[in-house]
Amino acid sequence: MLTAHDLFYRDGIRATGIDKVIAESGVTKVTFYRYFPSKNDLIRAFLNYRHELWMAWFNDALQRHGGKSGVGLMPLVETMAEWFRKPIYRGCAFINTVAELGGVLPDVLEICHQHKQDMVRVIAELLSDGPNRQQLANAAAVAIDGAIVKAQLEAQEAAEKQSLKSLETLLIALDAFAELTPPAKAPND
Repeated sequence: MLTAHDLFYRDGIRATGIDKVIAESGVTKVTFYRYFPSKNDLIRAFLNYRHELWMAWFNDALQRHGGKSGVGLMPLVETMAEWFRKPIYRGCAFINTVAELGGVLPDVLEICHQHKQDMVRVIAELLSDGPNRQQLANAAAVAIDGAIVKAQLEAQEAAEKQSLKSLETLLIALDAFAELTPPAKAPND
């Protein structure tokens, strides 16, 4: 699974054949097909594994960069900067999968959708409770996804990535909007 994860993320799903995964993992074809009867099964396993791995990293990185309930969106900038600077950065595996496969595998599309929903839930926790909390979290997620794609176009060694500057500008605006929005009223108010 780890070999498939690394190859799918680095080279892409369509560009990575099963024979390459088998050869680089060092398992026999019989063993491989016992666990993954088809490439589609391997794709699903890759995405589920990637989701668990990335979400654990995301939550941990947010905490390292000051993210906690109600603090606002700014910890996302340093969290994304950390990811963008990783030696092997090839964007979001879920965005890349949707771009490569489109709607060919509806259940794979659902895994990708669920990953993005889980990311939005984590982002929403950074915001104070209010009537626009979910809408602001969705907007921040769109800004992050845009920065992820833009970062793929920038030189890996670039110290100052335009994607991060743009993300910071958008998140500052969203935080300012959140502060202008009155908090949600408690029941019986």
